[in-house]
Amino acid sequence: MDVLTTPQERDKGWYLALMAPNIKGPPYAWLDPSRLYCNQQALQDCVEDLIRPFQNDTIDLVAGIDAMGFVLGLRVLVVDQWVETGGTMKAAVTLIEREGGTVAGIAAICIEDTAGGRQIKEKYKCSTCVPEFLQPQFNNKYLESFKTFGTQCNKPK
Repeated sequence: MDVLTTPQERDKGWYLALMAPNIKGPPYAWLDPSRLYCNQQALQDCVEDLIRPFQNDTIDLVAGIDAMGFVLGLRVLVVDQWVETGGTMKAAVTLIEREGGTVAGIAAICIEDTAGGRQIKEKYKCSTCVPEFLQPQFNNKYLESFKTFGTQCNKPK
C-alpha cells in the first residue's frame, strides 16, 4: 500500500498494512511503524483505535514508555509502541505503581500473545490496533502485507 493512500473503507487496523518490515534492526524490533507518521489519516485512526476503550474512563495522565519522567498519584494510561515479551511494560507499570500511581490501562499498537503479553492483558484494561484475525500474523512476526514491500523479509519458520 502506498504510504499516502487512504482507503475509502477504513476498518480497524487498516493502517497496519503501511508498516514495513524492519530488515536492518534487531530481531525484537521486527516491524517499523514509522510510515504511520507519514499518513495523517492512518495516524489519527491508530490513535482513535487505541483510546476508544478508555474514552469513558478517568485518565489523569498518559505515560509513554520512552517518557523521561512521571507525575504520579494519578490514574495513568501507559502507552508504548509495542509489547512483545512484556518486560518493558511491566517495568513501567512497576515504576508507576511504586510511585503511587494507578494504571488505568495499557495501549499499544500490538500486544503479542506471549506469556508476558497475556499477563498484562489479564491484569489491566488493554487496547491494541490489531484485529483478532491479524493477531496470529503479528505473533509470528510476519504480516502478509510485507509481500507488497518487495524487500527481503524472511518469513519465520
